[in-house]
This record gives sequence, C-alpha cells and structure tokens, in this order.
Amino acid sequence: MAYYGNLALRPERVEEQRAQPAVRQQQQQQSIKSKVTKRRSIPIGEKLLYLFSIALVVFVAGFVIFRYAQIYQINGQVQASTKAYTQATEKAKELQQQIDQLSASSRITKWAEEHGFERQTDNKVKVKVKDDRSAVASKH
Repeated sequence: MAYYGNLALRPERVEEQRAQPAVRQQQQQQSIKSKVTKRRSIPIGEKLLYLFSIALVVFVAGFVIFRYAQIYQINGQVQASTKAYTQATEKAKELQQQIDQLSASSRITKWAEEHGFERQTDNKVKVKVKDDRSAVASKH
C-alpha cells in the first residue's frame, strides 16, 4: 500500500491496529461504562430573558442616538437663527446711521437752500388749503 501523506494509510499503523484488537475492545467497553456528560442547553425562559434584555438595550441605544440627532438638528437651527439675527442687527445699525446722517439739520438746511427754499424769520406759517385758498397761521 502506498503512503501519500495520510497517516491512517501508513503501513506500520495498519499493522499496529491488527495486532491490538483486544486492547481496543477493552477501551470501547470502558468508554461505554463511563458516564457521558452532556452540556445542558439554556432553558427557553432564560433564552427569552436574554433576548428581551438585548432588545431593550438596542431600543434604549436607538432612542439615545435619535435624541442626539434631534439635538444636533436643533443646534444647527439655533446657529442659523443666531447668524440671521446678527446680520439683521448689523443691517439695522447701518440703516440707523443712514437715518442719522440724512436727518441732520445742517444737511436738511443745505438741501433746502440748494432747491430754492428760504428761511423765514417771522413766526408765520403758510398753509395751502384744498380749495386754492391760503391761510396764515402764527406760531406763538
């Protein structure tokens, strides 16, 4: 018999097995007499308990991750609102400066003189009425 690397087919191994059949039978009988201990499987109730506890942990972890996602989203909205508020405040300040510049009395006086208006020295105010009559009022 040829030997190709399989130890079961090795010639001296085969001869040893033929020479000791009695020893082998004794070992088999002893193994039958010895106690065979099998591992008990986990009871169904305990398996269900493990399953529910794992499901609970997964649910709680999912809920926490969901809440963090909401917080992240709200935080982004707050930052966008803060940026819009800052821009609106800056624009309001610019417009207020423009109002202050345009409502300066020296600028108004200069513009009035450029457009032909004259300063009145008396305290009379001329008012035009709808039916082409003019009225004069005096300032006290």
